Formats: sequence, C-alpha cells, structure tokens
Amino acid sequence: MKKKNLFQPISDIFADTREAVTKGDPVTLLSLIILGLGNLLRGQIIKGLLFLLIEGLFIVFLFTFASQYLVNLPTLGTVSQGQEFNEELQIFEYTQGDNSMLILLFSVMSLFVIVFYIAIALKSVKSAYLAQRAISQGKKPSTFGEDLHTLLDSKLHSSILSLPALGAFAFTILPLVFMILMAFTNFDRNHQPPGNLFTWIGLENFKSVFYKNPQWATSFFGILTWTVIWAFFATFTNYILGMLLAILINTKGVRLKKLWRTCFVTTIAVPQFVSLLLMKLLLDNNGPVNILLQNIGLISSPIPFLGTAWITRITVIVVNIWVGVPFTMLITTGILLNIPEDMYESARIDGANPIQMFMSITLPHMLFVTTPYLITTFIGNINNFNVIYFLSGGGPPTLDYYQGGKTDLLVTWLYKLTVNEQNYSLASTIGILVFVLCGTISLIAYNRSASVQREGEFS
Repeated sequence: MKKKNLFQPISDIFADTREAVTKGDPVTLLSLIILGLGNLLRGQIIKGLLFLLIEGLFIVFLFTFASQYLVNLPTLGTVSQGQEFNEELQIFEYTQGDNSMLILLFSVMSLFVIVFYIAIALKSVKSAYLAQRAISQGKKPSTFGEDLHTLLDSKLHSSILSLPALGAFAFTILPLVFMILMAFTNFDRNHQPPGNLFTWIGLENFKSVFYKNPQWATSFFGILTWTVIWAFFATFTNYILGMLLAILINTKGVRLKKLWRTCFVTTIAVPQFVSLLLMKLLLDNNGPVNILLQNIGLISSPIPFLGTAWITRITVIVVNIWVGVPFTMLITTGILLNIPEDMYESARIDGANPIQMFMSITLPHMLFVTTPYLITTFIGNINNFNVIYFLSGGGPPTLDYYQGGKTDLLVTWLYKLTVNEQNYSLASTIGILVFVLCGTISLIAYNRSASVQREGEFS
C-alpha cells in the first residue's frame, strides 16, 4: 500500500495552479492580478464580483492598516513614548509613541491575511481556467447557483470545516506564532510597551538559557531535571499501581467488585484542585496529619511535607498517586476484561504461575494497548500544572533558581516568569523548549512502540 503524503493536498493545489498558469489564456493569467476577471468575462458575474470585492477589501486593508505595522516590523518601533510639561496646565503630558507589542501582533495578523489573499488569488486563476476549459469544450461555465449547490452537497465537508479552520487560525495559530516570535525579542519588565519599546535580539534568549546567563542556565537545567524525574514517577507509579489494583479487584473470588471500583473512583468525582488544596491543608506543619502523629507519639516535631526540597518532591508524587490511580484502574479494567480467558487456561495447564502469566500475557497486552495512553500521560505530566501549583506552589523557594522553586516544573516556572516577573521573552523561550521536548519524546516513543511496529498482532 502506497504511503500517503502528508503534504499531498498542498501539492495538489499547486499542481492545479501550475496547470492553470501554463495552459491558461491571457484573461486567465490576468485573473491573478485582477481577481475575478476571467469569471466576469465568461459570464460568471456573481463569482467574479465576489473575487473582485475580496481584492478591493484586501487593498484597503493593506494600505490603511497593515502597512503601518509591517513597515515597523524589522525594528518593532523607533519612537518611544515621550513626556512633555504643559506650562499652561502645569502638568506632564505623554506623547504617543510606537507600541512594539501591537506592531508585532498586527504584523503577524497582516502576514496571515496576505497568505490568505494569495490563496484566494490562486483560487481565482483556477476558477477562471475551469471556465475557460468549459467554454473550449463547448459547455457553459457553472453558474453561481450550481457552485453553491456543490458547496452544500459534494463539498459540504469543506464548507462546514471552513469556519472552525478560520477560528483555529485566529485563536490558536496566530497567538502561537506571536508567542514564538516573542522568544526572539527582549520583551521583559524593562521593555514594557507603550512606555518602552522592545526589539529583536535573535537567539540571545536561547543562548542565555543554555550557557550565557549562569543563573538562567542553572535554573533551566535544574528545573528540567526535576520535570523529567517528576514526569517519569508520576506516570509509571500511577500506571503500575492502577494496573495492579485493577488486577486485584478483577481476581476471581473477590466479592463486591462494583463496590470496590466505586470507592476508588470517588476521588475522580471530586474536582482535582479541591483534593489538592485539601491535601495541602492536611499536610501543613500545623495541619491535622502532623498534629495526629505528634499526639500519638510517632514524631516529636512536625514533618515538613511541603517544607524541604526532597520531602516535598516525594509528597507531590505520593499525592499524585492518590489523584491519578483511579483513572489508570478504569482504563486497565476494560483491557483486562477483553483478554481471552483461554490464554490463561492454557498457561495454567502448562504450569505457569501467576507472575509468569502476568509477565507473558497480561503485561504485553496492557503495554500494547496503552502505549499511546502512557505517552500522552507522560507528556501531560511534564505539563502538569495543577498538582504542583495547588499543592506545593513550586516551593520550597530557593536562591539557586531564577524566580523558581525546588518543585517547579518548566510549565509552572514559565507561569511565574510571566505573571510575577513579566519576563515574556524568557517565558516564550521556555515554552518553545518545552514544545520541542514534548514533541521529540512523543514522536520517538510512539514510532518505536509495539502499537505502531506490530499493529494488528494482538486481537
């Protein structure tokens, strides 16, 4: 079976345009400059006017709005906000300057609009060529009503998906590109528009994170190390314990299986942040847990569950087990119930003990089915904001890290850099590095997993 090319749709679009350009007559070619011209001259009046209207709106947008920002994009502004003393009113008045943030944001938006217009222009040439070809074959070009009927019939999927796609560009891709570009600027608390301008600094932020700024580098690699450790233990402790719990409940001879499942699933019914805030109160130095342990004589002084680095790290992992095990239990229960019983019977006849049956039958089936789940859970734990923020707040604080604590993950550190420090350029840099980390781990782990390499082997 031929492997499908991810970029085939884009390739098809350019192939159609190339055919229109190479085989089109002068009127068709002029439709690239004067949108809708080929349609207007060949009787497709409404379609031609719509193309022409889009071109007119684009020209107005380009020269009245986009140009003033695109011109300043290379510098992100040159005129700072000024201050002048009004002798008549005896007050200081601010004179308006450039706003680097708006220049960057509206420039990115304008570039997307330009790309969208180019796509419409290519569509205009293709439409004009189709009309030309229809006339050369002795046929009448399609009417606006016929085109509309096609959009609501055979191309209904494209019509329905166009609005969500536009929303994805406006509210996902546009902000994402804007945030990525901020990593290449010096947008921090000392360069806050409109009072101050920020500008392009290239790869300086990345160099500072890796080696140029010792404090940033120490913070990044220290927090990255803990992030990976946390993600590993938070993922596999939940997975292994949840699977063992599911096996235990589903073992023959265990009664009231539904009751046991209900008891463990109760933690899911309570909002996660409520459970975490409650745990934070329980584990406080003056909380019920420490008071109880002191009253029964097990400890003489409070245990700093959320006070010292390694104890806090162990605490957040243990609490995460309480929050996350029920999810794994539910998922693995469904898999256990679908493993053929005759496989276990055959293993028993061959003299296999429970551990051997688990290693040879249960675990391979589990890993085969749940590898994608494991990958997404691992990536989710790298970005597990809730558990760290609501339980430890990233603490305990330390002078070793720049605006970070000993249990901060990269994502909570990014949050602090944005909210507390207003260092948006560094936060954007960390965001890009987190994306690269997650994307690399996901692609490598998934493509090397049995779920992909031996697809269809288990049934």
